[in-house]
Amino acid sequence: MKCPFCGHGDTQVVETRMAEDGDFIRRRRQCAHCEKRFTTYERPDVTFPAVVKKDGRRIEYDRAKLLGSFNLALRKRPVSTDQIDSAVERIEEKLLNLGVREIPSSRIGELVMRELKKLDKVAYVRFASVYRSFEDIDEFRTVIDEIRR
Repeated sequence: MKCPFCGHGDTQVVETRMAEDGDFIRRRRQCAHCEKRFTTYERPDVTFPAVVKKDGRRIEYDRAKLLGSFNLALRKRPVSTDQIDSAVERIEEKLLNLGVREIPSSRIGELVMRELKKLDKVAYVRFASVYRSFEDIDEFRTVIDEIRR
């Protein structure tokens, strides 16, 4: 493993820990040259389905885009990063368990909405308003009534 600080190729594992849920291994490493420490994470390499956009284009699944959607909807809301990470992991687990090679972006949007509804109602309405392209106040009212039930 190359040192991210000096680029030297000789690093040593100082400590290894399994994540609480067992999904990844965290390793603390130390460079033999500059002696700085850094952390690496080891997780299984899995293939997510390709995402089919509304216009028919196929793109590679991107965890960062999913996190970005959550962070935008949850901006200035009292939801921890751990809760967001857990929601993203639940969505990714569903994507993998579907066992399909392609998935419509609309299906991913519905999964995001389901998770946001559990996390924060305001974030849910924010996301729904953009995702469903609300045109008037009645569409907001419909979603708010749906939450109240």
